Amino acid sequence: MNERDTVEGSEGSRAKIASKKSLREILEVASLFEASARDFYSELIPRVTKNFRWLVEELAAEEQRHFDLLSGLAGREDIAQQICAEVRTPATDGRFSDCIHLPDLGPRPDDQAVLQYALGREHIAMEHYRALAEDAPPGPIRDLFEYLANEETQHKAELEKLYYETVHTGGV
Repeated sequence: MNERDTVEGSEGSRAKIASKKSLREILEVASLFEASARDFYSELIPRVTKNFRWLVEELAAEEQRHFDLLSGLAGREDIAQQICAEVRTPATDGRFSDCIHLPDLGPRPDDQAVLQYALGREHIAMEHYRALAEDAPPGPIRDLFEYLANEETQHKAELEKLYYETVHTGGV
């Protein structure tokens, strides 16, 4: 074995290690994702039009529920060993983590900008949770990721309908 084989072997090992994360790490990032969305929507409530205030309030409440589910699961002693297990890091991981950084929609964001942001966020969450559900071992963690993926899918469909209605009826 020469030096090149050693370097290539260590790079391959490094890539393999980087391609996995513990479920605890994944739950922590998912909790941050949901908390940042909750805070973003909560701060947005007084700045949006009255026509969309109900939607932003609903989004903030949904994100709080998701945060509570993730936090509750992470704290359960009966699955402590499962949370230490490593799973393949989904291809969506970078985009999902990037969503923790929030956009500045300005002091008076228009309805269309709010909907576009929410749609993008729901889409990446749907893809990410679906990928995690596929790779998580059977049990409560997989069940939670499947539940969250289905929730995000439903939210996205509702937002798409509202976006279409808003844009095509001149509501913006």
